[in-house]
Amino acid sequence: MTESARFFTDLTRAAGATPAPLLLAVSGGPDSMAMLVLAAAALPGGVAAATVDHGLRSEAPQEAAMVAEHCARIGVPHATLTGAVDAAASLQAQARRLRYQLLAAHARAIGAEAIATAHHADDQAETFLMRAARGSGLSGLAGVRARVTIEGVTVVRPLLDWRRAELRALARRAEAPFVDDPANADARHDRTRFRRLLDANEWLDPPRLARSAAALAEADADLRAVADWVWAARATTGKGEVTLTIDDLPRALLRILARRAIATVRAEAAIHEPEWSDSANVEPLLDALAAGRRATQAGVIAGMRRGAWRFRPAPARRTRV
Repeated sequence: MTESARFFTDLTRAAGATPAPLLLAVSGGPDSMAMLVLAAAALPGGVAAATVDHGLRSEAPQEAAMVAEHCARIGVPHATLTGAVDAAASLQAQARRLRYQLLAAHARAIGAEAIATAHHADDQAETFLMRAARGSGLSGLAGVRARVTIEGVTVVRPLLDWRRAELRALARRAEAPFVDDPANADARHDRTRFRRLLDANEWLDPPRLARSAAALAEADADLRAVADWVWAARATTGKGEVTLTIDDLPRALLRILARRAIATVRAEAAIHEPEWSDSANVEPLLDALAAGRRATQAGVIAGMRRGAWRFRPAPARRTRV
């Protein structure tokens, strides 16, 4: 099988179909430049590329121009998307959010069915180890998903079975220019330290770690499917509240259902502060509910009522005079 045929197969498996037109997120690194080469060969005339400049590095405009020049050489439409992040807040989280916002807006503008990113097996292994070291649960250990929805657009990762080294070699053979992000060698970043750990220990096999993450992702998807069924059968929503009949459900399901109930109440009551994430720690809340106590999280108060869990907006705090 040729490399382009392999990519086509992996893309179709990740997306569930062949997404065309497909928007490629190309940073100018060897991984994304290899993806550009593969996609252009596998889907001639069916791909476009975009490079995001967050305004954080002086080299970024030149790197975007490098990508644009190579795209012109191989006949792939390219756009440079620009935005700015607030230096006073978490740069990495903001940069990621901005990146997907810009990519999603551009995908909609050009009618792309999906966005492809160049996450690969080594990225997956690093993510798995990082999250294991932090004590992550099933969802976190599942790592980088092959297909997700971000900013209302499908994002696919067709390179999760490809190694970093083979992608770099592929880009070189294709004479595609690329640059190495200096942040990848910065030991202040957790990912850099785990990358060095993998490089220094051959017995930590990235493809096997990536397969473990994929197996956990499948288990997590199955658990969420069961949670959807339980929600439809046992959750009652209305008037900004959620009532959930729990009976003797396992804690793994309760964790998903509690997060969904909080998110539902927040959406219906237009609660925006404090911030909320589907990966937020809800263990103290579950412990309180199991003991028959009320608990508040992310602007939502939960308690027992007639043998069911009840979630509703938390009352405003009284201001002391």
